[in-house]
Amino acid sequence: MLCIAPATVLFVIFMVIPTLEVFRMSLFKRSAYSSTETFVGFENFIKLSKDANFIRAMQNTILLVVVVTIVTFAFALVFSGILTREKIKGQNFFRVVFYIPNILSIVVIAAIFSAIYDPANGILNSLISMVTGKTVEILWKGEKLVMLSLIIAMVWQAIGYYMVMYMASMASVPKSLYESASLDGAGRVKQFFQITIPLIWTNIRTTLTFFIISTINMAFLFVKAMTSGGPNGASEVALSYMYKQAYTNSTYGYGLAIGAVVFVFSFILSALVNKATKREPLQF
Repeated sequence: MLCIAPATVLFVIFMVIPTLEVFRMSLFKRSAYSSTETFVGFENFIKLSKDANFIRAMQNTILLVVVVTIVTFAFALVFSGILTREKIKGQNFFRVVFYIPNILSIVVIAAIFSAIYDPANGILNSLISMVTGKTVEILWKGEKLVMLSLIIAMVWQAIGYYMVMYMASMASVPKSLYESASLDGAGRVKQFFQITIPLIWTNIRTTLTFFIISTINMAFLFVKAMTSGGPNGASEVALSYMYKQAYTNSTYGYGLAIGAVVFVFSFILSALVNKATKREPLQF
């Protein structure tokens, strides 16, 4: 009890109490910088259900969670499988190169991709112009392409971290299993899906839940640093919309109601992912 008491006290003070306070204050009408509050019950939540901007922000959040998760994990697993199983010169170099984006600050990554996406002088439009032979000025952060631009930046930032984690798991898989599979006629792809994936499934399941929750938070940071929710709210996500409502529009209670909805959404999503990915661990 003495050993766990400090951690328990800190967890209650900085996690449990603030979370409960969010739910309490979401039932009040107040501003961010005033102690005056008026109880309005579920009025903030009723207003949310009719708020088209909030619904759009939630749709963007779900889009990022689904697409970024699928693409990131697909590339991370493939790259880790290649670097673990294949004899490639400079494997350690590739590990470092892939991991570097995870070390960088989100602000730095946002600045890099904003420069890449610049319609006039960005490297992306310059490369397209060079290939096509025509001068193009594609608005990568315009309404139509802004979500795609965010997805690319978020995937680039996350792949290396999970690739390194999966490489560590794959390294523990006995080579004798692959040798036996080869003798039975199983190719590299079949071995990957029938040996590698099942044996590291516990690690995949754990990181998947962690990544989905972190993506909700990372989406806010990328949007705040790259687009500020623009243009015309096309890249707004739930947490960035919450921030604007709570601190920009002086509707603090309404903003915390959004925070309460995001918390419940994250909790339910985590439970569903855990349930959907549950399976008996394989022994070897």
